[in-house]
Amino acid sequence: MNFTSRIVPLPNENVDTDQIIPARYLKTTSKEGLGKALFADWRYDSQGNPRPDFILNRAEMAGARVLLAGDNFGCGSSREHAPWALADYGFKAIISTSFADIFKNNALKNGLLPIVVDKEVHARLLRHSGEVAIDLETQTLTLEDGASIHFAIDPFSKKCLLEGIDELGYLLALTTQITNYEQGLSD
Repeated sequence: MNFTSRIVPLPNENVDTDQIIPARYLKTTSKEGLGKALFADWRYDSQGNPRPDFILNRAEMAGARVLLAGDNFGCGSSREHAPWALADYGFKAIISTSFADIFKNNALKNGLLPIVVDKEVHARLLRHSGEVAIDLETQTLTLEDGASIHFAIDPFSKKCLLEGIDELGYLLALTTQITNYEQGLSD
């Protein structure tokens, strides 16, 4: 995962999973189409029309793959639909000063990279929202001014994201070794 993208600034703090994807959209077990419901109560008016002042409805944000979120993003319930909606919308990474633990784990399991930065870097990104470059292999976030910030990620999640697999895909790749072990053929 190595890409450059415009940042979508949404600095609201304590955005919970019900704000990310309202409960009325949780009747599906499919990940497809949930991007249309992302931040639905903020994006659309009561008649379902896009609110022109909401950041995701602005033409210049089309195609952006990085969300710059406020502190404690993804708090609230543990609904996996929240990272599904973000990924289906097109986001590949979210930058914040902190994430709720369950949301962060769900994001990683669903191919969405949560990047934690300190408050100073977050403030710089808000002041100069533009493009950032993300290189998962080297775990670096490069700002528009060329500054490079290292971010942390656990090795297993990094491996899965780089290979484009989830936990099940990881296990399925080990089928031969598992079969050999079960048959007593391992070293």
